[in-house]
Amino acid sequence: MPTVSLKRDLLFRALGRTYTDEEFDELCFEFGLELDEITSEKEIISKEQGNEKAQGASDVVLYKIDVPANRYDLLCLEGLVRGLQVFKERIKAPVYKRVMPNGEIQKLIITEETAKIRPYAVAAVLRNIKFTKDRYDSFIELQEKLHQNICRKRALVAIGTHDLDTLSGPFTYTAKKPSDIKFKPLNKTKEYTACELMNIYKTDNHLKHYLHIIENKPLYPVIYDSNGVVLSMPPVINGNHSKITVNTRNIFIECTGTDFTKAKIVLDIIVTTFSEYCENQFTVEAAEVVFPNGKLHTFPELAYRKEMVRADLINKKVGIRETPENLAKLLTRMCLKSEVIGDGNQIEIEIPPTRADIIHACDIIEDAAIAYGYNNIQMTLPKTYTIANQFPLNKLTELLRHDMAAAGFTEALTFALCSQEDIADKLGLHISATKAVLISNPKTAEFQVARTTLLPGLLKTIAANRKMPLPLKLFEISDIVIQDSSRDVGARNYRHLCAVYYNKNPGFEIIHGLLDRIMQLLDVPPGEKKGGYVIKASEGPAFFPGRCAEIFARGQSIGKLGVLHPDVITKFELTMPCSCVEINIEPFL
Repeated sequence: MPTVSLKRDLLFRALGRTYTDEEFDELCFEFGLELDEITSEKEIISKEQGNEKAQGASDVVLYKIDVPANRYDLLCLEGLVRGLQVFKERIKAPVYKRVMPNGEIQKLIITEETAKIRPYAVAAVLRNIKFTKDRYDSFIELQEKLHQNICRKRALVAIGTHDLDTLSGPFTYTAKKPSDIKFKPLNKTKEYTACELMNIYKTDNHLKHYLHIIENKPLYPVIYDSNGVVLSMPPVINGNHSKITVNTRNIFIECTGTDFTKAKIVLDIIVTTFSEYCENQFTVEAAEVVFPNGKLHTFPELAYRKEMVRADLINKKVGIRETPENLAKLLTRMCLKSEVIGDGNQIEIEIPPTRADIIHACDIIEDAAIAYGYNNIQMTLPKTYTIANQFPLNKLTELLRHDMAAAGFTEALTFALCSQEDIADKLGLHISATKAVLISNPKTAEFQVARTTLLPGLLKTIAANRKMPLPLKLFEISDIVIQDSSRDVGARNYRHLCAVYYNKNPGFEIIHGLLDRIMQLLDVPPGEKKGGYVIKASEGPAFFPGRCAEIFARGQSIGKLGVLHPDVITKFELTMPCSCVEINIEPFL
């Protein structure tokens, strides 16, 4: 969940009254938020960097509020205050309007060169806006929150805000070779080419996280005005020429990206939130975007739409008994203007452009529950009396866990995601042979694929605990994931049991004995007859030659056991012999 940090005194001034910490905590809970922490800038710096660094920092009290990830309209002071004021019925939800300019409309022309990089752009103008230092800071902070949240760290959408009075339209959104782009970036005193900027920003703690989005592309996106002045090179940096300040009165906002829908949502959130400070409150000046195919679109859309939900459905889903009129009132308090129509059981809800999170009737029902108050919903016994049974696979897992511990092995819980190297290279396999499910946008190299075996996780656990007394005996019973084209999701899970013995000698007999004990517990006799189990000599790249066996039970192969190859042990930064067993336990259900 995103966390919004707000100055307490500024927040109370905007709300028109003061609260004790307990009262405000309760208000947040009623509105579906959580007051996470009460702190100050000085206290934060002191915790992170020590008391010396905190000297001179502000003592102003900050409220850190957790906001639901889909409530983009609450990510700054203005949106949060507006939502709370409507919730407490102190004000009515504002009506946002798109207006045409008195003169020529601002145009943003998209060229076809952008198609393979960031093909979409939307734009709007906030006219005659009046900033203060706090309002300006909130405006910048909202952009950063949106970048980290719905914009997915600028990968989907990047926001650019510019002082319109320093520019001359129409604007052109195109893509050029990095060497052909040269401008003075934000807060710099001289011009740089795009190539130079990419090198400079590799050491910038803030901007280095966004370079990968375009750095390997042959063309970089860039926005010019009619005089050839660079507004921005999305998604990395804006130009210094059009930098906005506290004194800026007219703001040109452009959002470029790879997701058209999210770009429109981001634009709507920014302009609706800060149109409050325009001379004509809650009005936004339109801008025209010309797409490469020649089609014209006017933004922001600021679209209102109507949804219909039956009152009895809301009552049934929430577990309350309210009249349709009361339910309509509850929804109106959540910025969803509602009224009863038709047969008296139908509620018509108007979804404003700020509520992009309302997609389905269940989202409306959730808001009705929040406004009613979760603590006010009476607990009732279900009408159908049932006794739940544990999922058979989980029940078997729990039974085996206890007996594995009784056998002297310690349980480990490792990550379900790992690197390609862990499940392939380190085990002597090619990644294609593992049938691993690849993560399309991994956060780090450590979490590239879903694991296809439990062994690497246990070996890494041993490597992290090498200083512990020997022997180290670890086990894990968890799911692995394998590609399966017959499944609707293209993959399926298997529940595996893996145990590892690490000591000065391989201890193969200990692992073999553990396998015998597991089979005894599962009531699987030795031998091929009567659904028993046998082990047969086998080979595997992860195992020492001649020290590997395949396990067969009930007529099918369920896994392998053996002594690990010295190369495998070395690659996992271990220094002593190691034996392991890994089996699929699902056939024993």
